Amino acid sequence: MSYKRIGDYIRLVSNRNSDWAITNLLGVNIYKNFMPSVANTSGIDLSKYKIIRKGQFATNIMHVNRDEILPVALYQNDEPAIVSPAYMTFEVIDENELLPEFLMMEFQRPEFDRRAWTYCDSSVRGGLEWERFCDIEIPIPHIVEQRKFVALYNGLLSNQKTYQNSLADLQLICNSSMDKLKHIDNHQPLSELVQLVDNRNKDNTIKNLLGINVDKVFMPSKANVGETDLSKYKIVQKEQFAYSAMQVGRDETVRVVLYSFDEPAIISPAYLVFEVIDKQVVLPEFLMLWFYRPEFNRYGWFISDSSVRASLEWERFKEIKIPIPHIKVQEAIVTIYHTLETRKRINEQLKNTIKPLCPVLMRGVVESMTVKPKRMQTI
Repeated sequence: MSYKRIGDYIRLVSNRNSDWAITNLLGVNIYKNFMPSVANTSGIDLSKYKIIRKGQFATNIMHVNRDEILPVALYQNDEPAIVSPAYMTFEVIDENELLPEFLMMEFQRPEFDRRAWTYCDSSVRGGLEWERFCDIEIPIPHIVEQRKFVALYNGLLSNQKTYQNSLADLQLICNSSMDKLKHIDNHQPLSELVQLVDNRNKDNTIKNLLGINVDKVFMPSKANVGETDLSKYKIVQKEQFAYSAMQVGRDETVRVVLYSFDEPAIISPAYLVFEVIDKQVVLPEFLMLWFYRPEFNRYGWFISDSSVRASLEWERFKEIKIPIPHIKVQEAIVTIYHTLETRKRINEQLKNTIKPLCPVLMRGVVESMTVKPKRMQTI
């Protein structure tokens, strides 16, 4: 098997943002993707930051020993960005010998991370020095073979991105359909559409305790209920809503969620549970779509009280008016939304399926480079 030293195929690049022309600051995460930097750059001299261009790599070689992963990513956007001066930026010397995309495929292999880990020093940070990184050997087949593997992998990625782009069209249809409803005549207060429900977990049979976050999603409760009497907790059933009136003014979000699971759950007694009075008038899913809208959050924030908790009490909440179109229109919008959510899940599954294929393809590279015994010459 033929392995070759990385350092013979790459070189450092250190172009600085001297004229402050670039402000898009990125970092590299342990998943080997670029991401917006979380650093506070207020008052920071961005002229010292390194520029990264399409086809170049950025890597953070510190903490490799600790994380057992080398955070490295190939930049593929047309517009340049900047990264921390602590990062190493490099590029392939000759793309007729080594494709950057092929090198990135090698970097995504768990075997590469394990090999990089063994090259780390024994310092507190457990870093990987640049010279040691260059000494790592990787399989580099002929450029024709590289192109075949890159084309195959890029084809899979292209199909997934095409599918992902189609989601934007559905999202636009859903959003525009909801926007048009603001101009219809039939606006009704929530007091005419929903009613409170107060069923308690009296026999302590339900143990699934949930909370709701600012993203309007149910989540496992963080509360320690080891010795808590769960009989006082409220039951929420499928197609019912959970609502938290507290901190609406602080969070600028109305925390309300539609429960969509078959098995009931319990929520804090401080929450409210409500349900639609007549599903021939308004669908619970349609109502939740309106609750998701930014203007609903803004209006809820506007009418919340000025107390320390900045609450939106139930009496004020139910005064909010909602546009209610014909039930057939509601059904059509909800169907579009369900289709969108289903495709989003499929898209995530596609991404999760494609990513492990990269190491599989690279394993094929390694196996194809296995040295075969030479045939004996006949005398």
